[in-house]
Amino acid sequence: MDLKTNILEAFSNSEKNLNGKADLPLHQLQKEALSRFEALGFPTPKHEEWKYSNVASLLKNDFVFNAKSDFSAENISNIALPNLTGNVLYFVNGVYKPELSQLVSSNQKISVLSFKEALEKNPALIDQYFGKIANGTEEAFTAMNTAMPHDGVVIQIADNQVIEEPIILRFITDVREVNVATQPRNLIVAGKRSEVKIAEAYRTIGDKVGFTNAVTEIFLDEAANVQYYKVQDESDQSYHVGTTQVIQSSHSYFYSSTVSINGGFIRNNLNLILDGEYCDGFMYGLYVPNGRQHIDNHTVVDHRKPNSQSNELYKGILMDKSTGVFNGKIFVREDAQKTNAYQNCRNVIVSNEATMNTKPQLEIWADDVKCSHGTTTGQLNDEAVFYMQSRGIPKPEAKRLLMLAFAEDVVSNIKIDSIREYLEAKVLEKLGE
Repeated sequence: MDLKTNILEAFSNSEKNLNGKADLPLHQLQKEALSRFEALGFPTPKHEEWKYSNVASLLKNDFVFNAKSDFSAENISNIALPNLTGNVLYFVNGVYKPELSQLVSSNQKISVLSFKEALEKNPALIDQYFGKIANGTEEAFTAMNTAMPHDGVVIQIADNQVIEEPIILRFITDVREVNVATQPRNLIVAGKRSEVKIAEAYRTIGDKVGFTNAVTEIFLDEAANVQYYKVQDESDQSYHVGTTQVIQSSHSYFYSSTVSINGGFIRNNLNLILDGEYCDGFMYGLYVPNGRQHIDNHTVVDHRKPNSQSNELYKGILMDKSTGVFNGKIFVREDAQKTNAYQNCRNVIVSNEATMNTKPQLEIWADDVKCSHGTTTGQLNDEAVFYMQSRGIPKPEAKRLLMLAFAEDVVSNIKIDSIREYLEAKVLEKLGE
């Protein structure tokens, strides 16, 4: 059975178990999303946004949705992050596992529910925010997730609350027995003048094929401060398509860092809407593919109001026969006067067989702005390597140190210590291969 037929059949089966909920606004939205998914179909390289990322190999696989797993606390030691503290939530094959998770922040400051729990306990919040900025109108994978999300998390931070402990979402795809497809859906609502650090971490266990189709919607109210990290350390047999859609209100601050260490096929869509004055939006990324890994980062920054700024820096280190893609768009609307928007993509090609495709784009309808974008792709600086060799450092080690320093701009700014330390070790390990 092909993947599209699998999705349509799974949706039909889920409708049979709605128990009187078929007329609710959420289900109507899901039906609309399914119709969009049917109409759009999966993208091909003929679609401009997917020109360099072909999903044909993904569609050849048979996947099990809602696959069972015996992953337990004993398995966590094999994928543990050292010194991990805070609110840690585990999702196995897309489903929340409370018995593996820990919540330490006060529930008076923050509400953390699984997506399924939120449907029962706070349906009004779901109706208010779900699918409002990410519904898949033009994107088949987002429409597919909107139509049939498995589970995920719904986080609501109260006004004026500073959440000291980070919230770490660990998504485990267990493909030890069968090919597994999961569709996590996350919703984050940060109240006025609230602060929170959130991380999504994706891992694969097993040798079969995994497919993750994740969507996260993030809403920042006035003067909210959200730091958001996404970490991908998956298998060479994994496919990951992720969309993070963010909208900011006036005086809010959003910082994101997307680090892709491993994955057979990765497509990250990060879309940021600055819909208020005096917003700050920062988007950082690092990708380190090797073998035949393919990592694609698509970003959009949409400035809609005046006096805001965005700064974007993506870095790639490409080895072996790997491929990378960066497509970054900046829109400055007519009303967004006095906007400052900067975008930079820098890549180091370590192998003659690696390929990097970049496409920076800038569209401006305002006249009182400061904007720039650029991209560079090249090899390591021979003079720097020679200088380090002249100081007694062997050439392979000199190259590795230079690449590590190149990556440090992104990794060093991650404010969750356990994740930063883990990534520093993983990058060092991968560059030493």
